[in-house]
Amino acid sequence: YLLFFFARKSVIQLDLANTKKALIVPAFETLRYRLSFPKSKAELLSMLDMGTLFTFRYHVWTKGHAPTNFAKWRTATTPYRVEWEADFEPYVVVRKDCPEYDRRFVGFGWNKVAHIMELDAQEYEFTVLPNAYMIHMPHAPSFDITKFRSNKQYRICLKTLKEEFQQDMSRHYGFAALKYLTAENN
Repeated sequence: YLLFFFARKSVIQLDLANTKKALIVPAFETLRYRLSFPKSKAELLSMLDMGTLFTFRYHVWTKGHAPTNFAKWRTATTPYRVEWEADFEPYVVVRKDCPEYDRRFVGFGWNKVAHIMELDAQEYEFTVLPNAYMIHMPHAPSFDITKFRSNKQYRICLKTLKEEFQQDMSRHYGFAALKYLTAENN
């Protein structure tokens, strides 16, 4: 469950309709089932400082959102660019004609990572919005994540799909896609 605060004017100001940009909406989470949604960035920062909110998945999957650079976001007043890193899976706003999610990745695992990788391969610019944010609310684990955690065969299948996807990226994007193959080994 996600709650959004998004500055629509950023889409127009950053010319999203005519450029290859992926606008990153910084993600946060709460462990509380009830939350008064912050009405401003200042209020959100206060909630972060008080421990009511946390950067998204800080305790289980930090690298998924680390390139967003939350320390920079705290004081940012203008959009800033970040680079792709392995396992990066931010929430983004993109043009309607961007690459679709790869249909191999249904259920739990690697759908957003693969999508961001494809956007990077197509030279999308990752731009963090300084006054937009989203908050993930707690909920029961999905059926698919439960299967991922408990079923070795599920994890083996996902690993096979990841390898297949990376090979397809190499075939399609050539030398430029080598960073996707080596990133996982670092």
